[in-house]
Amino acid sequence: MMRKRFLGLALAAVVLAGCGSDKKPAATEEAKSSPPPPVTEKAPDVFAVKFDTSKGPFIVEVHREWAPNGADRFYELTKAGFFEDVRFFRVIKGFIAQFGINGEPRVARKWRNMNIVDDPAKESNLRGTLTFATAGPNTRTTQLFINLADNPRLNQSGFAPFGKVVDGMQIVDQLYAGYGEDPSQPMIESQGNQYLTEHYPKLDFVKSAQVLK
Repeated sequence: MMRKRFLGLALAAVVLAGCGSDKKPAATEEAKSSPPPPVTEKAPDVFAVKFDTSKGPFIVEVHREWAPNGADRFYELTKAGFFEDVRFFRVIKGFIAQFGINGEPRVARKWRNMNIVDDPAKESNLRGTLTFATAGPNTRTTQLFINLADNPRLNQSGFAPFGKVVDGMQIVDQLYAGYGEDPSQPMIESQGNQYLTEHYPKLDFVKSAQVLK
């Protein structure tokens, strides 16, 4: 069963919740009992990634010490070209902008169960920080969100920022938010950008993401 991952809006229960009326997913027994292996390549201690999007460019600076496993996975995904043509499928003004499901279903399937071990939240989820979404303990894979406001309540729920937008936050603020919670994560995973283009054509997207030298 495909699990959905992202942040609930309620202050009292900031955990991963499903779209619409779907139920909240639970962590699998396997995830609880068998921590996933680390990613294959260690990221630099500090590095920057430039995102070129349909609204314009922005730059994220990553600090590996904030969340080593998250930084390593982000580095790995970026170098692999994973984020090209990836939609910002869940943008909630005053909260978060979420992305990270590849638009090609076969690529999404490849990464779906490549979980990484949790990092403790050393930094706060403040405006502009970049953090992995989860579906329970040790379930981070590819989905990310940028905090559009200060969301420190997320710290206690295990969401560990690993980077921050240092240039172009005004671009992130302009990402299309008209669809809210509507896009279905399972449908994105199974049908990719074909589903999003047909039903949610106004979504903004990443054209390219590259590690800056």
